[in-house]
Amino acid sequence: MTFQRLPDDARAALDAWRKAGESVVFTNGVFDLLHRGHVEYLEEAAALGDRLVVGINADTSVRRLKGERRPLVPEGERAELVSALSCVDLCVIFDEDTPERLIRDVEPDVLVKGGDWALDRIVGREFVESRGGRVLTVPVREGHSTTALVARIRSGRSALDP
Repeated sequence: MTFQRLPDDARAALDAWRKAGESVVFTNGVFDLLHRGHVEYLEEAAALGDRLVVGINADTSVRRLKGERRPLVPEGERAELVSALSCVDLCVIFDEDTPERLIRDVEPDVLVKGGDWALDRIVGREFVESRGGRVLTVPVREGHSTTALVARIRSGRSALDP
């Protein structure tokens, strides 16, 4: 389920939400090996508006960004898991290395990234702000990262090991 432009059903949902006066929040990421930090991040992002749209990097994009050994979970499964969260209203897979085109298609009222991103490095910031939207960061959850989880699995350590 990859795309070059926003799918028609997603566009229809966005149009209906806006017609109802609802604000749209957008965030994106790989979301490989979904963990508690991801869930808390998405819940916090969702609380910043009425509807949450999540962009998921396609497998080809993840390989380019994180190396040939990633992703561990295929894009369709990652999208299904993220979509299953009650705080997520729409999940879209994108092929590009950045979500710039998707952000322009979604036209969010609020763009959210993790606190490890400097505001001036957030892709889509200028576009969102030029339309009167807000760009915000939420704190990263210490101790929760896919990279650390993968390292622990590859080392054979349990979550209960010191």
